[in-house]
Amino acid sequence: MSGHRSLNIPPVYFAVALALMGLLHYGVPLAQLIIGPWRYLGLVAIAPALALALWAALLFRRADTGIVPFSPATTLVLSGPYRFTRNPMYLGMAGTLLGAALLMGSISTFAVIPAFMAVIAERFIGPEEAMLEKTFGSAYLEYKACVRRWL
Repeated sequence: MSGHRSLNIPPVYFAVALALMGLLHYGVPLAQLIIGPWRYLGLVAIAPALALALWAALLFRRADTGIVPFSPATTLVLSGPYRFTRNPMYLGMAGTLLGAALLMGSISTFAVIPAFMAVIAERFIGPEEAMLEKTFGSAYLEYKACVRRWL
């Protein structure tokens, strides 16, 4: 895999989003929305979000199917958090960003979250869903009809 392709993975986008949040918080905070100890509510959001992403990743590993976007999918994982969301790993990343925004408390950081979700949906989720439809056919279409993309 070339260096350029290895940068085109969701954790890199997540890291860039976190860095952007830090830059906005310190460079352009606009207003401090959450103050004092209330900011620690961010930890309340981060803990389950990380647990969700890790749980989903563990299920992929147990099923011995590709976890890296666009790698071959050999198994359609439908258990655990996949019963409620088609994208628990991405949802976990978005939840972690929400927790980080709460911890920082400045209003400008919150703008990164919907932007991150839109980029992930465009660059990864859409193409991944097309690949899953091609690979698993009606089984994936039935799953897609019953389970929401995010929540």
